[in-house]
Amino acid sequence: MKIALIGYGKMGKAIEEIALAKGHEIVLKISSSTIDLLTKENLQQADVAIEFTNPESAVQNIKLCADAGVPCISGSTGWLKNWHEVVNYVNEKQGAFLYGSNFSIGVNLFFELNKYLAKLMKPYKDYDVSLEEIHHTHKKDAPSGTAITLAEQVLHEITSKKNWVNAPSGNKEDLVILSQRIDPAPGTHTIKYSSEIDDIEITHTAHNRKGFAGGAVLAAEFIKDKKGIFTMQDVLFR
Repeated sequence: MKIALIGYGKMGKAIEEIALAKGHEIVLKISSSTIDLLTKENLQQADVAIEFTNPESAVQNIKLCADAGVPCISGSTGWLKNWHEVVNYVNEKQGAFLYGSNFSIGVNLFFELNKYLAKLMKPYKDYDVSLEEIHHTHKKDAPSGTAITLAEQVLHEITSKKNWVNAPSGNKEDLVILSQRIDPAPGTHTIKYSSEIDDIEITHTAHNRKGFAGGAVLAAEFIKDKKGIFTMQDVLFR
């Protein structure tokens, strides 16, 4: 499979290493110094594009992949206010797009565990729920996309919480997400249910970027030659 890497920082290089080890070919590498190479024509050399950039450029990058007719995997976070715009654009172009707030297989299993635990805890009003996430200091967005996914899963079940906030709060209707930025942490996420009697916690701790990168390559293998909008749940569980 021929892969275009849009974003060639630490994550892009980790994806490259795993992709090459699996026998794939990297035909395009886009970084801040090679942004002029990001054209429709160059993208069309690839079977799939993997996009890890930033909130400012992600939407345009995804649309450009749709224009080129190249399926796109995106792990960029912080742009989801434009979600419907992007989905509509990709569908209009009859393209293929897969977004993941986190591509790690372990994290996606953790998402399923989080949903199940929230469903179990729903009847027990004595427990208050909160989230904590720790990332390296180069992480640009807070809370992380992974933390937001976890929070939204909890809000779906724990209806006494009305919205998430990224700061301590005295409002019982707020689901608090505490974000810490500590080097060299690749990512730790904890959901905690606390009562006067006991606490229940589930935690996922990433040791390095290999899990994220490996999942992104797996997603790229999945989406090749497909049309439509997909998630990691499609890759792993369907």
